[in-house]
Amino acid sequence: MKRPPIYVTTLIAGAFFMENLDGTIIATALPQMARSFHIGAVNLNIGMTAYLLTLAVFIPISGWVADRFGSRSVFASAIGIFTLSSLLCGVAHTLTQFTLMRIVQGLGGAMMVPVGRLIVLRNTPKDKLALAIAYITWPGLTALVLGPPLGGFITTYFSWHWIFFLNLPIGAAAFVLALLWIENVRTGEQHPFDWLTFILAGIASSGTVFAMEKLGGEGMHWPGPTIILAISLLSGLLAVAAARRKPATSFVDIESLRIKTYALSIYGASAFRIAVSVLPFLLPLMFQIVFGLSAFRSGLYLLALFAGDFSMKAFVIQVLRRFGFRRILIVNGTIVAASMVLCCIINPSTPPILVLAILFLHGACRSMEFTCMTTLSYSEITPDHMSRANGFLSAVMQLSLGLGIAVGAITLRLIAHAHGHSAAVPQLRDFHQAILLMSALSLGPVLNSIGLPPNAGAATSGHHQPKLEVEVNPA
Repeated sequence: MKRPPIYVTTLIAGAFFMENLDGTIIATALPQMARSFHIGAVNLNIGMTAYLLTLAVFIPISGWVADRFGSRSVFASAIGIFTLSSLLCGVAHTLTQFTLMRIVQGLGGAMMVPVGRLIVLRNTPKDKLALAIAYITWPGLTALVLGPPLGGFITTYFSWHWIFFLNLPIGAAAFVLALLWIENVRTGEQHPFDWLTFILAGIASSGTVFAMEKLGGEGMHWPGPTIILAISLLSGLLAVAAARRKPATSFVDIESLRIKTYALSIYGASAFRIAVSVLPFLLPLMFQIVFGLSAFRSGLYLLALFAGDFSMKAFVIQVLRRFGFRRILIVNGTIVAASMVLCCIINPSTPPILVLAILFLHGACRSMEFTCMTTLSYSEITPDHMSRANGFLSAVMQLSLGLGIAVGAITLRLIAHAHGHSAAVPQLRDFHQAILLMSALSLGPVLNSIGLPPNAGAATSGHHQPKLEVEVNPA
């Protein structure tokens, strides 16, 4: 079988890094941007929310668009849109201009990451899939960790505009290389656009993101966001019902959900993604509010997560071959939850070296779990279903990761109010109990994996169960 060109995989990994970095680096620049726009910092949340809403709406149709117009055309166009809108975000003078450009940027991101992953999946044989997934997953995880400290450094020593200008050289190079290196593959399958599912799923995903963002924000305005959340969940149920009527063409991939290895990536893995994305949000807050550290110093602690992510990249293939998906997801998933529980012992007197060791362990194990879950999800998907399965999974992945901060904020607020004090100044035990709840949520893939056969994904992992030799006595 033909091995996927390493330069194409590297190009797509670079696009993943750019998109994920852009989504996290902006958070530390909000106060400076607010002063530049002459508004309150809280008002700038609309820029972040608009970006997430655009991703939630358009990611599900990425596979259909790639099949219709060609993977190279869509991927290169997405990079171009994302890069150009980054420039326009950097030169925006008002909140309205900035929000509009973030919506355009979200449109580019919605096509760029899922179509890039689809290109890798279509050109990678099953026995090389784990290596390819690890290669494109690691930069994205790295960007999530590097974003806050890098954003703090840029805004402290330069200006917020450079957060967006940082994308320009990366995006320009990626655009040219995409045109040169990637084939413009189109599938022979042509089916009409599923408008009903698109509208219902768009209302469900965007409404959920919006409601959770509002519930996790300042104040206690519950009724409005709660009603929106209820309408979103109802819309999601209707989208599933509509998909069941036309399973072969719907954006909600009901057919792939019947495969256990793929279903795990939708159900248990979503709980895991929400839980682990909460930690990079809660820990810097705890370091600043309770420990009294600066934003930059608290962000530096998260570099231990990056080091853990990096360390596991070299071992994931060998570990998969030795133990297989099922055993790793159960054992390693339990260690991830345990490492989150260890974060509950961190206090102002904890030696920094111990804090770094705990975060390093968590980073290494979460990287292993992410790679295994993502690889396993595609291990039994046939080529003719790959486009729809990837589009649906990409939407669920983005939605669950995007909800992490909102879930963390809501959990922290509820715990603070249960303790009888304001959520504006949470206490150390509030953070510890919120992290403890997230550690329980992170066990989702562990519970899902118990029902998997021992040889699940063996063609991809290279792990095979030893055959039992039965001695037959001659009659």
